[in-house]
Amino acid sequence: MNAHEIDYQIFGEEMQYVEIELDPREAVIAEAGNFMMMDDGIRMDTIFGDGSKQNEGFLGKVLGAGKRLLTGESLFMTIFSNEIQGKKRISFASPYPGKIIPIDLTQFNGKFICQKDAFLCAAKGVAIGIELSKKLGRGFFGGEGFIMQKIEGDGMAFVHSGGTMARKELGPGEKLKVDTGCIIGFTQTIDYDIEFVGGIKNTIFGGEGLFFASLTGPGTVYIQSLPFSRLANRVLQAAPQMGGKDKGEGSLLGGIGDVLSGDNRF
Repeated sequence: MNAHEIDYQIFGEEMQYVEIELDPREAVIAEAGNFMMMDDGIRMDTIFGDGSKQNEGFLGKVLGAGKRLLTGESLFMTIFSNEIQGKKRISFASPYPGKIIPIDLTQFNGKFICQKDAFLCAAKGVAIGIELSKKLGRGFFGGEGFIMQKIEGDGMAFVHSGGTMARKELGPGEKLKVDTGCIIGFTQTIDYDIEFVGGIKNTIFGGEGLFFASLTGPGTVYIQSLPFSRLANRVLQAAPQMGGKDKGEGSLLGGIGDVLSGDNRF
């Protein structure tokens, strides 16, 4: 497997986007909805799966694409190719506030495991598949279930995190306990399991869930400070029309202040 060699630059702080430079006949694959802008001369095609097994015939394409349904993604992906002479640039944006993380698969022995919605884009030739958990506890209580995404190949890939990203290098036998939703991804050498929080008071009143994700080295782990599910839950709780409590934006006047400021919903 030889992925296309691409150059890139990441812009922004809280709402980032990645700009990828394509030489003639180079291409990049992306999930639907991540495209931001591109130079004239780049061709867009919709394909089955990730395009890494286009020489295996129709059945191979359908099988590869069908696996993507298990991760909640579309059967199709989009490939952007530079079809003319000269360098062309294309950009992909993060879907919510956070960081874009470049993953050089050659530094991780050709494989990186991530949560199902973390993948943003990658060089053509990188394979996007599924990683099934063999541990029952991880499957039922791990937040991501039995299925995570695996990114394989020898090129560049880009994943997205929510909030601020933390990279942890774990030595042999070194263990890190993480909220199950805060995992972005990890290298294939990491042992991932689920650990019970313990204690009746912690279980009932702790508010942090019943289980930690237990990550044991050696290997590299990427952690996010704000999973999108946590952000969405807070927004729903604060929205008056969804039954949440209106906090009045911190104003002493509360609801009266909203009327005076023009936000006069009742």
